[in-house]
Amino acid sequence: MTRPISDRRLLLIMSPATYRAGAFRDAAARIGLEIVVAVDMPDPLAGRYHGQLTLDFQDVDEATSRLVAWVHDHAEPPVVAVLAVDDRGSEIAARASQQLGLPHNDPASALAARDKWVMRQALERGGVPVPRFEAVSADTDPATIAHQQAYPVVVKPTLLSGSRGVIRADTADGFIEAFSRTRRVLERSGMPADTFPILIEQYVPGDEVALEGLLTDGGLATLALFDKPDPLDGPFFEETIYVTPSRLPVDVQSAISRRSAESARAIGLRNGPVHAELRIDQATGDIWMIELAGRSIGGLCGSVLEFGTGISLEELILRHAAGIEMPSTDRGGDGAGVMMIPIPRGGMLREVGGQQEALAVRGVTGIEITTPYNQPIVPLPEGESYLGFIFAEGATAADAEAALREAHARLTFRIDPAIPLMRRK
Repeated sequence: MTRPISDRRLLLIMSPATYRAGAFRDAAARIGLEIVVAVDMPDPLAGRYHGQLTLDFQDVDEATSRLVAWVHDHAEPPVVAVLAVDDRGSEIAARASQQLGLPHNDPASALAARDKWVMRQALERGGVPVPRFEAVSADTDPATIAHQQAYPVVVKPTLLSGSRGVIRADTADGFIEAFSRTRRVLERSGMPADTFPILIEQYVPGDEVALEGLLTDGGLATLALFDKPDPLDGPFFEETIYVTPSRLPVDVQSAISRRSAESARAIGLRNGPVHAELRIDQATGDIWMIELAGRSIGGLCGSVLEFGTGISLEELILRHAAGIEMPSTDRGGDGAGVMMIPIPRGGMLREVGGQQEALAVRGVTGIEITTPYNQPIVPLPEGESYLGFIFAEGATAADAEAALREAHARLTFRIDPAIPLMRRK
């Protein structure tokens, strides 16, 4: 017998810095679903947070035990699903769901979806074509392996996200520089070079797309396919514009969905949202899985998606996880897009001007500057964020893209040089 919506509870695991907490809370309120938020918070800081549940994501075993104990101690209404909003909580969600007898992914799939080295191995074992790859210790002298590479290659950290530390190298000298720079990114992120590897893989040319989908018992429903119209050729791989619906031929779109489904099976993802990044080699037609995450799209990008009669992506995800009747997932043919505003240079962000002029562009539906003023900003490949987001819609994807580009051109950025503080002797 199906429980009424008011008699079920869903547990969301998220970072306190996520952009999407409000969107999930709004979606839960719309459908009358009770949600409990478990936030990543080390114990010394947990006392300052007045939420219902805090976990230290660094200690997966303890966090899982604490979460399971909380569910047992709060039996009514019952928790019907545990859902991770961010990558870092996905293993905890999978382990807890397994112990609680709830629908879940293989806990090993959570690591495969986060760790690029583990993912490549899992895809290869599952028969999914992957670029040539190897992982080497980050404390390796790159000069000793530079002449062993078949260029061009891409070096990348195995655990960092958002294209951070991802650099293309076309020559041996370029490889030495790229490897050393990626190692410094790791070390500045608290990942010692003698502990964490660097992935070296064949550079895959072609157009890049992003797929948003939902898995049910291993079956994939594609919700949206985004084109990335700006070339991502390197040496860095800063994403900017996403637009949907895709302008690729229907048969290519179908092949992208099939490749995403088989990749999910290969790494053990069976239930819940998935976000995939793929490349289509225009010369050969080959489709390569670049990354696959057991979560939905990050940042505020998902806010451009509406389904049926104004249903948000977050509402679809909550309905699916809680076993609530699903509305239509049809988006229709209208275009929508988002621009992640790139950081033009490092320094101290003082002001983003021209916002009213950008908002006046036909088709632009919103601008969110998410980076605080008077704070240092760092561009890729060392940085890990964007200045904010521009949102647009139009009759077609091309209309949405044009609106995004015009709006961005109207923005101005005041970035002062950052003055390092020197400690007095």
